[in-house]
Amino acid sequence: MLSAIVFLPLLGAIVAGFFGRLIGARMAEIVTTALLGAAAALSWVAFIQIGLDHGEPQTVQVLDWIVSGAFKTGWTLRFDTLTVVMLVVVNTVSSLVHLYSIGYMAEDPHRQRFFAYLSLFTFAMLMLVTADNFLQLFFGWEGVGLASYLLIGFWYQKPSANAAAMKAFVVNRVGDFGFALGIVGIFAVFGTISFDEVFAASPDMAGRTFEFAGAQFDVMTTLTFLLFIGAMGKSAQFLLHTWLPDAMEGPTPVSALIHAATMVTAGVFLVCRCSPMFEYAPDTLAFVTVIGAITAFFAASVGLFQNDIKRVIAYSTCSQLGYMFFAAGVSAYQAAMFHLFTHAFFKALLFLGAGSVIHAMHHEQDMRKMGGIYKLIPFTYAMMTIGTIALIGFGIPGIGGFAGFYSKDAILESAFAAGTGVGSFAFVAGIAAALMTSFYSWRLAFMTFHGAPKWKHDEHAHAHGHDDHAHAHDDHAHDDHGHHGAHTPHESPLVMTIPLAILAVGAIAAGFLFYPYFIGDGEEAFWREAILVLPNHHALHARHDVPEWVLWAPLTVTVIGFLIAAYYFLWRPQRAAEIASHEGLLYNFLKNKWYFDEIYDFLFVRPAMWIGRKLWKLGDGWLIDGFGPDGVASRVKDIAGRAGRLQSGYIFHYAFAMLIGVAALLTWLMFWGAPK
Repeated sequence: MLSAIVFLPLLGAIVAGFFGRLIGARMAEIVTTALLGAAAALSWVAFIQIGLDHGEPQTVQVLDWIVSGAFKTGWTLRFDTLTVVMLVVVNTVSSLVHLYSIGYMAEDPHRQRFFAYLSLFTFAMLMLVTADNFLQLFFGWEGVGLASYLLIGFWYQKPSANAAAMKAFVVNRVGDFGFALGIVGIFAVFGTISFDEVFAASPDMAGRTFEFAGAQFDVMTTLTFLLFIGAMGKSAQFLLHTWLPDAMEGPTPVSALIHAATMVTAGVFLVCRCSPMFEYAPDTLAFVTVIGAITAFFAASVGLFQNDIKRVIAYSTCSQLGYMFFAAGVSAYQAAMFHLFTHAFFKALLFLGAGSVIHAMHHEQDMRKMGGIYKLIPFTYAMMTIGTIALIGFGIPGIGGFAGFYSKDAILESAFAAGTGVGSFAFVAGIAAALMTSFYSWRLAFMTFHGAPKWKHDEHAHAHGHDDHAHAHDDHAHDDHGHHGAHTPHESPLVMTIPLAILAVGAIAAGFLFYPYFIGDGEEAFWREAILVLPNHHALHARHDVPEWVLWAPLTVTVIGFLIAAYYFLWRPQRAAEIASHEGLLYNFLKNKWYFDEIYDFLFVRPAMWIGRKLWKLGDGWLIDGFGPDGVASRVKDIAGRAGRLQSGYIFHYAFAMLIGVAALLTWLMFWGAPK
């Protein structure tokens, strides 16, 4: 059963990828979706047996992998509590995304390839979360990177999609380089890359140093820092975040899968999996806390004035990942995993709900061209509202709330309870991010569903939309029904709305149902050895003793955010339009994402292009070509060609040449004499 959870998606990818044309698009959709559904069902069984029922962790030996001198590693599937939580998240969301895509991608001519890529993406993530050693984890790590490249750039004839895919791939290479160095360092220090052996030896390495470039560095701090650099890239943390919003160029189901269950959650999983190492590296934990807090604040601030419905949700993901990381930074790994778990439901709900809106609006993504559609697509409106309430973490302390309330508030309380400078910084940044999250979430809801229907004033809005099918291929540009002109928004088909309903249940109930196991009274029995927290790192348990105002602060700021959004976008929308039209300094700063793309273009892209041009013009053109094909080689060829003309084949030409030679020799002898 456990092996089937991992390999059923791979089987689906093989069937759709290699035999898709043979069996047809419909059968490829059915096979991949059915296999993912089976894997999801088995994942819940494993979650209940190993997690909720406190069963023993299990390993499944697949095969011996690499044996080279002292380096030995096998391909072993590891199933403990941390793994089964991720299995439920990955396979549940992926199976619903597969089902949703049957409707969303119905008219795409290459959907066999799309479903093959989706299943491959899922398999790569499963390889990552079931890894028993760092090399196997790195294999899955790079696998999700490859699959994300294929899916983001799925519509390869769309230049912006190609650019976004390459950007994601390149930015992740930066983080992955640090991760690879960390794995090499782990083998150099511990002589093994097996999780169990490395984690068991970590306490003995605490406090040890090594010399590099004449300075002393802490071993555990260095190794964990390198691992976290990899996590920063994969989970789009501050400084390595720029690829994530551009990933919206891929089909909307891809966005849901990347943001809710697979790629971006890999970094959080890595830090929690390696908690036995991070616990002995307090400096790295402080760095994780600061980066997570900055990311939560930064991404929320950028989301305030974005107008693309998918980009708003994308920056929301980035911000929520920041919460998860600063939770891990204060050693509240369980709270980080709980938020990862609940976030998967409501973020997938929001992305797929946004896809339903885009479908209804005939591929329009600009919220300024929407409005007044809540009566036309009431089910999507209800689902998006549930997702919004879960995202902002609405709930009443002591009573309860939606899923995000339980996990997000636990993170904020843990950060405050940590009693450290970085913990307090994270708490303040998290509260500020919660305020902004409430504002931009309700801004999205009001601009999209309420107010005057702006889509009526732009009869050709859908023709200029920049998402999904409209620019999928030059010869396949179309709207949902192949029509042209203005259309009334319409509700999505059942194959798209059923996944929304299932995810909505999770967005409502996942918090209070699983709170006792993840961070409640049964937390220690649930996680057992999957997560290590040292006795002096007590933030998660100390959160029960925080002041009353800390408990009420998140609710207070979410209500304030709602009221501000309602004032500007529900009650006084003309005021928001006036502010936007003035394009003030702060407005432009946030709308342009703190100008990170421009800064990176100036610091990295332009210098790289300049170096490339110089190497091309001077190195390749002037030096290599000038002295090679166009220089010495060309002269040799020219001389050989001219000399070849002397071989005419006529005897009198050769006799004349001999006569000239004899005359020249006699002239030499006459003037310079014969040699003595």
